[in-house]
Amino acid sequence: MEFRIFRTQISDRLVRERLTAMLSGFFGLLAALLAMVGLYGVISYLVARRRTEIGIRLALGARPGQVVTMVMREAVRLIVIGILIGVALALVAGRGASSLLFGLMPHDAVTLVAACVLLAGVAACASCLPALRAAKLDPMIALRHE
Repeated sequence: MEFRIFRTQISDRLVRERLTAMLSGFFGLLAALLAMVGLYGVISYLVARRRTEIGIRLALGARPGQVVTMVMREAVRLIVIGILIGVALALVAGRGASSLLFGLMPHDAVTLVAACVLLAGVAACASCLPALRAAKLDPMIALRHE
């Protein structure tokens, strides 16, 4: 018989679970980064598509803050729609995966709210740069572009 410290035995048996948790955290961070890059691309595309409109607004006297508000309002609308669809899909997937979860609640409200707040924050950060770039747009260059 081999005698070992009890903590060492527990630690050795939890290596697989720790690795799984670390990989899940890594993939969660990667998903947040991909969501940020994707939303940045979508908002940048929407701003580029409305470049002439933004140029006209600025030429007619719109302040840069109004342009930022306009772009961020559109971004918030997309964020809210995405979060609503995501929560609905998460609730459906949680119901389907409830048999695979041991000791975990498939509909944990705190986790859902934390994920929504995190994604909304990431999306707001990703939307700020295109909004600020739109506010600095030179109306003459935007109008000549067409």
